[in-house]
Amino acid sequence: MYCEQPPPVVIDPAHGVKAKSAAAIAVCGGLGALGVSAGSTGQVSGGTGVAVAAGVVGGLLLLIAVIAALLWRVLTRPRSLVIEQAGVRWTDPRGSSWSIAWPELAAISVSRTVNRNPRKIVPSAMVRLDLFPADPGFRQRHPEMERLWELHRVRQGYRVPFGDVPDSHDLVPRLDESLRMFAGPRYQGVSDEGFTAGLF
Repeated sequence: MYCEQPPPVVIDPAHGVKAKSAAAIAVCGGLGALGVSAGSTGQVSGGTGVAVAAGVVGGLLLLIAVIAALLWRVLTRPRSLVIEQAGVRWTDPRGSSWSIAWPELAAISVSRTVNRNPRKIVPSAMVRLDLFPADPGFRQRHPEMERLWELHRVRQGYRVPFGDVPDSHDLVPRLDESLRMFAGPRYQGVSDEGFTAGLF
């Protein structure tokens, strides 16, 4: 009897990055230009010291905007995480791609740290995919993943960070559902890590 296999689940970790990056560049560039202009033309009250400070802060904001604009292609490059019958793979045309068959993993889990900052308007969480090899030879077979080895708090495993993801993107439920479907008993579920990290 033929049983149709479910299609692969493709997750785009760069979802919404273009809009966020464009907004950040516009805000930093606009405020930076305003600060430099106000500082250099003396359109600030408080004397020379305040004018110099406005110019310096404006210059720094402009520099951030220019660097972000130069890194636009890196920040917004197409990437994808594919979870399927054969295993899990990361595709990054301009970075390090990798592919892992399910038998190579002893365990896989999703970890998150909920952003509990009361000033944050949009609920979000730092989301990661944690991979634990089934054998000691895994690291030698996958040198392309070395930068992910024991990242952050993971021991004897790999951590793939997705960054600060708004709850509205449904990343955690999508990862959870697809791993339950394809990873079998290797999948350890979603764990909430209560530490404060990064921008929190």
